[in-house]
Amino acid sequence: MNNKSIGVFDSGLGGLTAVKQIMNELPNENIIYFGDTGRVPYGTRSRETILKYTRGDIRFLQTFDVKVIVIACGTASSAALPMIKNEFDIPIVGVIDAAVYAAVRATKNKKIGVIGTSGTIKSGEYEKQIKEYDRDMKVYSKACPMFVPLVENGYFDSPVTKLIVEEYLEDIRNEGVDTLILGCTHYPLLEKVIQEYMGNNVVLINSGAEVAKYLKKKLDDEMSHSAVIDENQYRYYVSDDVSSFEELGGIFLEREINGQVNKIDIEKY
Repeated sequence: MNNKSIGVFDSGLGGLTAVKQIMNELPNENIIYFGDTGRVPYGTRSRETILKYTRGDIRFLQTFDVKVIVIACGTASSAALPMIKNEFDIPIVGVIDAAVYAAVRATKNKKIGVIGTSGTIKSGEYEKQIKEYDRDMKVYSKACPMFVPLVENGYFDSPVTKLIVEEYLEDIRNEGVDTLILGCTHYPLLEKVIQEYMGNNVVLINSGAEVAKYLKKKLDDEMSHSAVIDENQYRYYVSDDVSSFEELGGIFLEREINGQVNKIDIEKY
């Protein structure tokens, strides 16, 4: 048993889709979440800036008694984690490995689409890892920079959203992919619109759901589950406005989070 908490961070609200999945898979675990809402989005930043932000986010979570840190951010997982994973004396899990594993198992025609932020797509990490499984895999990647602001402003299923989905995904659909990785944890909020456009014959891979399954297996294998649920089982921290995080965060999590959010100065870390 290991009664320490699970630490999770993202550039903003999107990581809450991963937290929701972790709550479902591991209902007895305590979770500390940090959303860097004051510096969102990470996807348009330089690699140097993403590295700086990621290191600070990890250092902040290490001020708590955490047993593992989940990077619930596709950009940080792809652009930063490969470079910093050995800098810290705590297990750090990103969203890419588990999503790639699920996609490789799901595809029948070896054509996989990947959508994510500009930073995620530029890193080439998804394609690299998919090719490591099978060199014959065809990977079609597309940056979708408008998806994050659409989600963070609550445009989950609007006519504008449908137009932008069509604009971004037309080429990938035309390539005949049978599997599409949602390479940003914001994107599951657009899953309905994306699935409608891509068609029911295309399998969508939710990176947050896959990392939750991976985390459960990891804690199972290491017998590291918590035996004690804290009075405040779920704690949330942000670097900007608390009220807007509470309001939209409840939609992401499908549960109220009022009164559980605190603002911190991330620049100290």
